[in-house]
This record gives sequence, structure tokens and C-alpha cells, in this order.
Amino acid sequence: MPSLTTIGHGAGARAVLHRILSRVRQCVSDESRHGHFFLFVPVWLGAGAAIWFSVGQPPPALFLGLLLACLLSALLRAMRDTVAHVVLWSSCLILLGMLMADWETRRMSTVILDQPLVTTVTGLVERREQGVGGEWRYVLRVIQTAEPTIRRSPERVSLLARSRHAPAAIGDELSGRARLSPPSGPALPGLNDFSFQSYFAGIGAVGFFLGPPAAKTSDSPQEQGLWARFDEALFSLRDRISNRIRSVLPGDPGAFAAAIITGERRSMSEEATEALRVSGLAHITAISGLNMALAAGIFFVGLRGLLSLMPTFNHRYPVKKIAAGGALLATTGYVLISGYQVSALRAYLMTAVMLGAVLFDRPAVSLHNLALAATAILAVQPSAVMGPSFQMSFAATAALIAGYAGWRARPRAILPRARSLAMRIAAGFAKFVGGTLATSLIGGVSTAIFAISHFHRLSTHGLEANLAAMPLISLVVMPFGFIAMLLMPYGLDAPFFWIMGQGLEMVLAVAHTVSGWGGGYVFPRLPAWFMSCTIAGMLLLTLLRTPIRHAGTALIVVTLAAAFLAPRPADGELMISEDARLVAIRVASDETTTLAINRSRPAAFIFDQWRPVLGIDEAMPPVMLPNTALPPAPDRRIGQTLSEEQRKLAETVLDSLLQASGSDRFTCIKQACAIRLENGNSLLTLERPDLLGAACDRANIVVLSARTRLTACRSGALLISETNLRATGSLEISGLGAESQAMTVRSALDGPSKPWTAHRLYDWRSGSFATAHEFARPPDVVDQSRTPVQMPISDNGE
Repeated sequence: MPSLTTIGHGAGARAVLHRILSRVRQCVSDESRHGHFFLFVPVWLGAGAAIWFSVGQPPPALFLGLLLACLLSALLRAMRDTVAHVVLWSSCLILLGMLMADWETRRMSTVILDQPLVTTVTGLVERREQGVGGEWRYVLRVIQTAEPTIRRSPERVSLLARSRHAPAAIGDELSGRARLSPPSGPALPGLNDFSFQSYFAGIGAVGFFLGPPAAKTSDSPQEQGLWARFDEALFSLRDRISNRIRSVLPGDPGAFAAAIITGERRSMSEEATEALRVSGLAHITAISGLNMALAAGIFFVGLRGLLSLMPTFNHRYPVKKIAAGGALLATTGYVLISGYQVSALRAYLMTAVMLGAVLFDRPAVSLHNLALAATAILAVQPSAVMGPSFQMSFAATAALIAGYAGWRARPRAILPRARSLAMRIAAGFAKFVGGTLATSLIGGVSTAIFAISHFHRLSTHGLEANLAAMPLISLVVMPFGFIAMLLMPYGLDAPFFWIMGQGLEMVLAVAHTVSGWGGGYVFPRLPAWFMSCTIAGMLLLTLLRTPIRHAGTALIVVTLAAAFLAPRPADGELMISEDARLVAIRVASDETTTLAINRSRPAAFIFDQWRPVLGIDEAMPPVMLPNTALPPAPDRRIGQTLSEEQRKLAETVLDSLLQASGSDRFTCIKQACAIRLENGNSLLTLERPDLLGAACDRANIVVLSARTRLTACRSGALLISETNLRATGSLEISGLGAESQAMTVRSALDGPSKPWTAHRLYDWRSGSFATAHEFARPPDVVDQSRTPVQMPISDNGE
């Protein structure tokens, strides 16, 4: 029989729990009555869209619609300002976000090229940007392809023209021989999928012209619709502005100025771009809230000051509202020439709501305005929620608004007010420095999680760099750049652009100086739950006002502690790029992370993504074996094959390559490399499918950077080729260290196909698609059991 003491403790615990639950219900009711849950409208919409884009097989739209209708009927019957009402309301918004993501995916319907090829492309120039070396990047709306004609042709392609040629203007017809490829998939499992971005940008292929393209004026613009003609005129204007800026300001200052004004960042040198990134100043090059706020503020204050000089007009008309309307027009023009970047759209919507609030005598800066801007973007482009631009810009803005609200709610200052002129100047300077410091600190902390998760880097000196650069941006760069833009139609812009360029020179000097202090921290891959839990904690902390917001603080602390204390996910031992050309393997090292790679000059686009994720301290290039070469490859187009003598020579060369290979780095000859694994097995990379049989007979793992009809080695060796990587993407393989240990394979693409990955499963002969990305995992490959390994292959059988 329980004692009275036990009963008393149980009753006391229940009473405490009851008080806690009552307090939570009261806080939820207070948040609802004050309208704070409206701030979560874009949160739940974005969460629904992120779920739809992330799950392997999203539910059908019909099912989501029926479920949404059922929850809406329950919501109408639920009592307001209760926990049940909040849960139903949130669930409805999540389902609505999933439906919006489904709708955007169907609306885009971008056709992505299924395999690389060389063809003649003819198309209309819709966008163009000049690179730092004089090359041009064109976005073409494809008119036709020839030699061969692409049966499933993408509607838009992005092509780089490196050869000297007369640049084609926007609206011109451009034609040339080009190599086209599908957009890249993840460089490693879990990294950024560029095909996702290309799909929702409407780009179906990327590549480069093999020679100078030919341009001619086209009559097709007259056949386009009104919006297409407006878009063409707008981007033509943007292009002329960028060219004018670069003609006045050559070099990196001109490219920097063009990035700030028109959003064209391709013409900035790699050194300047890297310095801005490492120093934490890269956010300046994106047209974001800072640029938009400064543009609106300069125009608002300037127009209001000019109108105030006319006393009669000032007394008769609302000068403040007129200035707000003028600033709204100015920022509208700014966002139109910016190229519709997500950060620019977010900043414009936020600024437009703020100026609209001035017109209607409402509070100008609030989280409600930010929620409206986020909801508007998600309603049009739900896929933006998956990108770092959307995440970082809204996180920084929300944190700054919440911090400003907390600062305004602080107790009155203890120090007395400054009375003398010198003290007032000193106080003003201290406020400016303190405000810049606080803004940089809040912005840096709020975006750190996204920088770590997406880019795996965190600048350690961003605070000092922003403290030195922001006064230059606010007082020199933006004001004189805005004046130059207003005077550009009259040809009086050059002196003001020159002053802007001097300010940007000093900003670049700050970036180069600070970047020389160190490259910041590099973070390996973190658990999948880290980003989600941290974002949830930040949202609770910044969007709520009652004590339940501190649940966000607790969640952030617990997440950081768990990520710090939890064992680091094991990295792969063998990494293979999606085209099988770059292969890397971890080699034994006591203190550093060392990778042996099979390329003396690995592709920077891939390897620069591998470095921070894998924590690479040193990359060991291959050793070239002298005086050893394979026989010439036969021309398969005319039916040539290797002779018996050539085949024996090739086998001898491969034998000598394997015998000369070591375990600390690749040993290579032209078209082949070899390395010894820790357990005595061997890995052979090859570029020639005609020697695949000989390679399979001699190595335990064969990586072929070419297409082949073979799905497996008859000898039982593991075969990984460009053909089966087409379906799976890049690979990360573990379990090579012991014969008895089964191999673990992670592929970049796994499970049901998505609209932005379905092109990898397309069979051009039958015109059909496979339904899933699959990797057949052998039970044990390193024990030389020589059991045939069935590997996935694309449907075209190449």
C-alpha cells in the first residue's frame, strides 16, 4: 500500500505539471490574441514546401487537397486561441505549402538534358554577363539544335563563350557549335544539388561554345508576348547600365559597383571574390536589405529635404508621404534592374511594406512586415525556401528587428544626456559605432548556422571587417552610386561613379587585409537534424514575445551541445565524382586528413566542394610512371578493335602499373591510375572501355570514366562506370579496410526520381523514364569472392 509521503509527492508533481501546462496554454493564448502567430504563416508555408521537396515520394496533390479540406473544416469548429486551434491552423498551412511546392514544380516543367553531347545550338539571347577575362555567359532560349538534333531539347541553356567574338546583344540570335551537359548533381552525397536550382531557374543545360559563336539581329522579339518584350527591354537596360559602370570604373571596383547596382557578379576577379568571402563581406555584393534600405533612405531623406525648402508646398501637402511614394518608385526601379534576385525581392517587398506603412500612418519596421514579404515570395516561388539566399536574408532581418525591439524595450540609460557639443558629437559617434557593431554581431550570429550548413565555413573576422567597411558603404558607396544612377541619363554620372569607386577600393583593401588574418573555421558535415533544430530554436526566440520563446533558447543550447558531443559521422574512404573522372581515397596519416587523388589538377568546381566537407588538410597528387603507355585506342566509329598483340601489350602495361603502385598515392600513366588499398586489394581507374575486361581481371575495384554496356565485371570485381553513375550521382564508399567488413555505399541520388533528377533515368531510345535511382550493393566486395556484382545502369544501355 503506498505511503502518504509517496501520495503527497505524486500529487505535488501533478500540481506542478498542471501549473506548467496552464502557463503554456496562457502564453499560447496571449501570443494568439496579440497576432504573433501570424508571423509563423511563412514559417509553416516554408516548412511544408521544404518537406515536399525533401521527402522521397511526396503525397499526391489530390490527397493533400482532401486532407487540407478536412483540417479546414475542423479548424472552423475549433475554439480560437487554444492549443488545438494553433495546431490545426499550423497543419493547414503546412499542407498549403506542400501544395504550393507541387504547383510550382508542375508549372516550371523544365526539360533537362539527359546526357552530354556536342551539337549546333541556335537561340535567342535572353541574358548575358561578361566575365573577368572577357568571356561572355549567355542564357539562350533555344530555337533549334542540329548535328545532331536533340529529341528532348531543353528550352533554355546557359553557355560560356571564351573565344573572341562580337558580343551578341540581348534579343539577338546566336548560333554556334557547343558542348552541352546536364546541370551538375551533388558533388558528394548530401551536398548542394545544382540541378534543383537549374530546374526552378528554367535552365535545362549548361556548357560552352567550341568556337566563336555567330550573332545576328533577330525578328522574333516582335512575335513574343508583352511580358517577354518587357523582360527583354528590362535586361537590355540592365546590361547597358553594367557596361557603362565598367567603362567608367575598370577592374574590380567596376565589377563590384555593377554587382551592387545590377546584381552582375561574374566580372569580379577570383581574388577579390575570395577576399570578400573569407573576410565576411560577401553579403555586400548581393542586392539585399542593406542596399535597398540605403537606396530608399537616400531618396526619402533627399526628396523630403528638397520639398521642405518650399514652405507653401510643405504646409499644403503631406511631404513625408510624397517622399515615401517617391522612394517606393525609386526602389521599384532598383529591383527591376537587379535581375529579380531572391535577396533583392525580399528586400524590396520589405521596403515596399515599410514605405506603404508610412503612407498609411502605420509602424514602418516590424516582424509583421517581414512576414508579409516572406509570404509573398513563397506564394510565387516556394522553392526559394531551399536556398541559402532566402534563409540567410530572412534570418538576419528577423534577428535585427527582434534585436531592435529588445533595445527599444530596454530600461532608460543610466548615464546623463550629453550637453556640450563635443560630448554630443562623441555620443553620436559612439552610437554609430555601437549600432554598426551590434548590427554586424546580430547579423553574423543569425546567419552562422546557414553558413556552416551550406558552405561549411565561418569567417572569424567578419565583425572587424564589417565595422571597417560599413561606414564606407553607407556614407560613400551607396549615396554617390545612387546619385550617379540618377544623373546617368544626362551623361553626368562619371564623377560620382569615380567617388563610388574610391570607396569600393577601400572596401576591397579592407577585405584583402582581413582575409590575410586567416581563412576562418572549416566545418565538416553535421548531422541532418542540426540545421532543422537550430532554425526552430531561432524562430521561437525571435518571433514570440511571451516566456515560451525561451524554449527556443533551450532548443538551441541542446542542439549545439548534442552536435558538439555526438560522434562525428564517419566520412567515406573512397570518393568518386559523378562523371568518374575524379577519384580520391583516404590514406593513412597520424595528424592530418590526407587524400590521394588521381588527377594532378582536379576540377576546381568539384574539389573545392570536397575540401571543407571532408576536412582535407593535404591532397596527394599522383605519381606519373615514366616510359609506360597503353597502345592507341581503336576508333569504334569505324569498327576498329585492338589486335591480339595490342591487347597483350595493354595487359602488360596494366600489370606493371599495378606492381608499381603504392598505398600512399595513385600511380598513373596516361588514361589509367592504380593504388593499393590497406588490405592488399587494388583500385584501378581507367578512361578506356575497350580495356575494361583486362582491368576487371587485375583489380578489385575498377572506376571507368566512360560509358559501357557492361553492368558488372565477370571476375567479380566492383565496377563503377560513368554509365551507372548517371543514375546514382557521386559516390562515397566506406568499408575498404578489412576483408571481412562489408562495403557501405552512399550515393548522391537514391530512391524515387524527382522532376529535377528524372533526366538521369531517361532512355532516349524508348522515350521512357525509370522510376527510381538505385544502387545495387554487393554483400562483400573486398574479400575477392569474385561473385558478379550487379550495378545499376541507365536505360539507354550506353
